[in-house]
Amino acid sequence: MYFTDSTARSTPHPQNTLGDRPIRILHVVGAMVRGGIETWLMHVLRHIDRDRFLMDFLVLTTKPGDYDEEIRALGSQIILCPLHRGNPWSYAVNFKRILREYGPYDIVHSHPHHFSGYVLRLAKQAGVPVRIAHSHNDSSLLQAKAGFYRHLYFTVTKHWIDRYATLGLGCSHPAVAALFGANWERDRRWQVFYYGIDLTAFRDAIDPVAVRAELGIPADAFVIGHVGRFAQQKNHLFLLKIVAEVAKREPKTYLLLIGDGVLRPQIEQEVAQLGLADRVIFTGVRPDVSRLMRGAMDLFLFPSLYEGLPLVSLEAQAAGLPCLFSDVITEEVDAIKPLMQRLSLSQPTSVWADAVLARFRDASVIKQSEAMSVIEQSPFNIEKGIETLAKLYSFNVSKSYQVCYPNSQINRPGEVNE
Repeated sequence: MYFTDSTARSTPHPQNTLGDRPIRILHVVGAMVRGGIETWLMHVLRHIDRDRFLMDFLVLTTKPGDYDEEIRALGSQIILCPLHRGNPWSYAVNFKRILREYGPYDIVHSHPHHFSGYVLRLAKQAGVPVRIAHSHNDSSLLQAKAGFYRHLYFTVTKHWIDRYATLGLGCSHPAVAALFGANWERDRRWQVFYYGIDLTAFRDAIDPVAVRAELGIPADAFVIGHVGRFAQQKNHLFLLKIVAEVAKREPKTYLLLIGDGVLRPQIEQEVAQLGLADRVIFTGVRPDVSRLMRGAMDLFLFPSLYEGLPLVSLEAQAAGLPCLFSDVITEEVDAIKPLMQRLSLSQPTSVWADAVLARFRDASVIKQSEAMSVIEQSPFNIEKGIETLAKLYSFNVSKSYQVCYPNSQINRPGEVNE
């Protein structure tokens, strides 16, 4: 949008063999706050072999993130490269300077959806051999409703992704199609890559009575839970209307909202207007989501307008919670099908309330220990996810050096499907 393609000239990577050195990866992300993408990246950082893979994080802000200190403690770097709206030139200058000063990197792994097109274009110009675009959301609804300039932005950045990405990952089939096109399966660069979650915290002993007391919730309350930032995507206003309807029929109903965001004041105002102020608990951002799920929640309600493959949905299943989702959320996330139910957002709140109460009164729920066992055997186990990611990193870096330096001696990993 701001440069012609003729300016996108690559320069040779300054280090032409891997030998026994670690692969260096630069993750580009908005900020390392407690969101789904960022939490998954922290799972990866904690569990990946850091002698083989060195991961740094470039963030698009100057504000501190929730995970910054832990990232540094684990030997990785937080690198600031703020994005100022309307000034892509300064971002380009800073980005390339960072690659020179902190690099060389073997991989740039970009996470901010369409903006990855610009990131990978700059990475190509800087000679980074492996450039990954990662789709974490089904943005098809946003693209369909985009105005002229937003549509132009989507068109140009998707073109850049197609041209400059050497690999494209998506957390679900809809997420892959949203960023790489409906015919993505024809291009071997694009593939589905499922998140893995760290189950360690789900094994800790908890006292539900103590957890509820800490939150000011009666031990015998019926607690509906939700985890997510306060943004339009998460559909909090509709969620509140459902809870208001449930509360009319079940006096012991409470709502536990974990997260924060720009719409929180609006949601707090709506809670007051609905007369739910004494039934809704705002916890803000919490590091102990698994503890609150297992110790306080009876049901997980998630009526999002769109998603990719929400990490919290996997966590809710690992906690053994019955889940009621909007039907726009892919069924790929259904690791434990008996826990899952979906409804259309076109259904009235009374129908949603019926479903909530039916799930609450259904005694045939799976035990949390059984839920954990199922997740451990599923593709969403963090160990399996990291094994796949490590193979993808190793294979694509090796392949890139074989193309550029066919006579180099490279430690070649086992092949994986592209």
